Amino acid sequence: MAPDFKDGYFWVSITLLLVTIYFSVGTYLRWFDFGFVAGPYRFNHWLSWFGFLFILIHVPLFVTLKRRIVSKIRLLLGIHVLGNLTAFMLISIHFGHQIGRSAQFYPDLGTGVALYIIMPTLVATGFLQRFNILSNYRKNWKFLHTSLVVSLFLIIFIHILQGLQIV
Repeated sequence: MAPDFKDGYFWVSITLLLVTIYFSVGTYLRWFDFGFVAGPYRFNHWLSWFGFLFILIHVPLFVTLKRRIVSKIRLLLGIHVLGNLTAFMLISIHFGHQIGRSAQFYPDLGTGVALYIIMPTLVATGFLQRFNILSNYRKNWKFLHTSLVVSLFLIIFIHILQGLQIV
């Protein structure tokens, strides 16, 4: 099956990726200030939590529904792709803010770096699968994508425990 670059989801997804790059670089360079305090936490933390909550709720729901409501697979896949790209953008803003902090306030990035290496790799493997790019390796992309999702959930759990200073 050949790549489908005429698919509207493809171009919306590319646009979301470009917007993500713009906002994450802009946050890193302090063109945008998402570090203001909103309630007990900084706004950039709220953004990453909203992104994570979407992933936490949507991914298991998507895996379940795609097998049960096969007639709506295109809609479910569209929500999956666009929703997770939006979550990736929110998390990228948070990460850009964290790595752009001055040396005296620089955070311990341990699990955050691991998470952020996984996120764009998930986006890339998802793109390759969804838009049939390099489709000869589809089984490999699917295995890698699924493995990265499991790793993401495990590392996020540890990241949250570290952030709450439990571990």
